[in-house]
Amino acid sequence: MSESSLNLKIRKTLGYRALRLLVVCVWRIMFRPRVVGAENIPATGPVLLAPIHRSNIDFAYLVFATKRKTFFMAKDSLWKIRPIGALIQLMGAFPVKRGTADRESLKNAQQVLNEGQALVLFPEGTRQEGDLVGPLFEGAMFIASRVGAPVIPVGLGNTEKAMRKGAKFPRPVRTTVVIGKPIAAPKSDSRVTRTELNAATEELRVGLQEAYDLARELLN
Repeated sequence: MSESSLNLKIRKTLGYRALRLLVVCVWRIMFRPRVVGAENIPATGPVLLAPIHRSNIDFAYLVFATKRKTFFMAKDSLWKIRPIGALIQLMGAFPVKRGTADRESLKNAQQVLNEGQALVLFPEGTRQEGDLVGPLFEGAMFIASRVGAPVIPVGLGNTEKAMRKGAKFPRPVRTTVVIGKPIAAPKSDSRVTRTELNAATEELRVGLQEAYDLARELLN
């Protein structure tokens, strides 16, 4: 993945390591995250991590799920505030224009996987509410199928209480991270059909619901 196209650094720079350490320390103090199933994430090779999305702080939990550097999409408006844009880009973020078919961000996401890296993509799209995982967007399985990367559902428990929708600041609560079993993206000698994508996306929805249920159950 060339830095000219994504302006991201694959290697763990000193700035990345320092920021990651800060996130780990703050999250451990405030949220005491318990991680289950970390062995399900391969140590090398392309992989797409598909977490539940209930809070603005969800993306940071992936530093507890794997030691690998992860890359993720973030709404482009965050780059309007330069310090914030610089920090999240340091952590592996690249911009996406929400509400549009942003071909550039999809191209960048695929390029991350082509380079054998770990990509985080929220299959629900924007933040959702409630205990049930509704129909997912097909983007995760579509991108993974282009590269042949496994897709791993990630359940996050209590993050919606750690930082509720509309809240300006998080509050300390106990949280959990459950990494589910890898799900194979559909493959085809030609083009993956919509039927295959639908079936694979439904399998991901079921896996994500199981991981989310367990994440909340472990808090009891």
